Parts: sequence; C-alpha cells; structure tokens
Amino acid sequence: MRVISGSARGLKLKAPEGMNTRPTTDRIKESLFNIIVADLYDICFLDLFGGSGGIGIEALSRGARKAYFADSSRKSIEIINDNLKRARLDDRAVVLNCDFRQALNRIKAMGDKFDIVFLDPPYNTTLAADAAKLIAQLGLMNENGYIIAEQAADEPLLEIEGYELLRVKDYKTTKMTFLGI
Repeated sequence: MRVISGSARGLKLKAPEGMNTRPTTDRIKESLFNIIVADLYDICFLDLFGGSGGIGIEALSRGARKAYFADSSRKSIEIINDNLKRARLDDRAVVLNCDFRQALNRIKAMGDKFDIVFLDPPYNTTLAADAAKLIAQLGLMNENGYIIAEQAADEPLLEIEGYELLRVKDYKTTKMTFLGI
C-alpha cells in the first residue's frame, strides 16, 4: 500500500496487522481518486474509520487543505500518526482516537465542515448509514459536499433519507457509494 500521487507520491504506508482492518487496495484507491481529483484542492476531508489513514493521506498529498482522521483502535491511530509524519503531512491533519459518534461530535465542537467524507467501516454493518445520518444531523457537510462509503459488493445500497445517490462505482468485491446532501 502506497501513496499514489501528489507531494507524498510513492511513500509506502504502514497498515495495522490482523483481520480488523482491510486497507483499500492501490487499484481501487487510484480509481477512486481519478473520480474525485477535480474536487480535492483546498478542501477539508474526513477519513472516518481511518484504519491506516491511506485515503486521507492520499487526499492531503493531492492538495486537500486539511484532513481529519478518526478510528477507535489505538493501534490504528499510532499507524495513522506514523504515516502522516513519514509523509510530512501531519501539520495539516487532526487525528482522533474515539468511536465515530464521539469523533463527529468533537468535530462539530471544533467548527469544521467537510467537502468530502470517506466512510470505510467494517463491512455488513449499519455503521456507514449511522455515520451518514449523524453527519447530516450535525450539519457537518459544506454545500456541494459529498460522502463516499466503501462497502462490500454484495451489501445493499445505502439509501438514507436526506441524501441523494450520486454514483455507485462497482469493483469485484467492493463498491463505492457516493451520496450528496
């Protein structure tokens, strides 16, 4: 797993060991960033359920102004911080070691809003829908902002009241669902 493009291009990223995380593959990450590249410059990005932080780090490397990372695993947070430091992007990042509800409430208190939110919770749970609903309730999206949820290919589409389905990009075992408010 590596940073594909931008200021940290080529940097190999560390990832938590074990089955509790499944980093987004380089092929899927490259495809995703080809879709959103025009929307990245000078934005505020959220990598919720951060794992290794690879998606948020890619966003920062490609021009995002600021990125938040949140994960409930202490080991994941250590790896995210290490990856950010090695990429020399830690000065534009906020890293929160807490569950997604606490993270979103803390971000609300800080006053930031997001242009792009990336959700990559464990597959086959309601966590992506729960997070998207809370993001809307707390008003954490900027105008024209959107959410990207990574899901297992066989999971039902996220249909959440108040969100418009913008796009679905299918891969063999994964799909990316784009939702706008």
